[in-house]
Amino acid sequence: MKYFFRYFFRTLRFILEPFILLWDKLSTPKGVQRSEQEQAEMDKRTANLALYQFNSCPFCIKVRRQIKRQSLNIELRDAQHNPQYREELLQGGGEIKVPCLKITDEQGKVTWMYESSDIIQYLQDNFS
Repeated sequence: MKYFFRYFFRTLRFILEPFILLWDKLSTPKGVQRSEQEQAEMDKRTANLALYQFNSCPFCIKVRRQIKRQSLNIELRDAQHNPQYREELLQGGGEIKVPCLKITDEQGKVTWMYESSDIIQYLQDNFS
């Protein structure tokens, strides 16, 4: 029975993934307009951030939409298809769970933030 459910959900994900990605592309919000200097400053502030994500994960889409809404330049790392990023997520964060925002501060201390709502709140608080 366990194999039935495993293959059922794999097949369902295979069928729904193109529709989810299409919906994400078509409904992506417009970002904030900043001057070149302001955007360069914002890019500098977000240079030490990386989002580990799966392309069709609804919670990852939620975070990516917020990143787009705020016009933030945060590196996206596909932990689903890239074994190196998957291993970094496991070693650094302790589990393979997405979305996960890797925050490296000025002293080099790394914080791994899980939960889409927490990530969105962090982005709103620090980059508005």
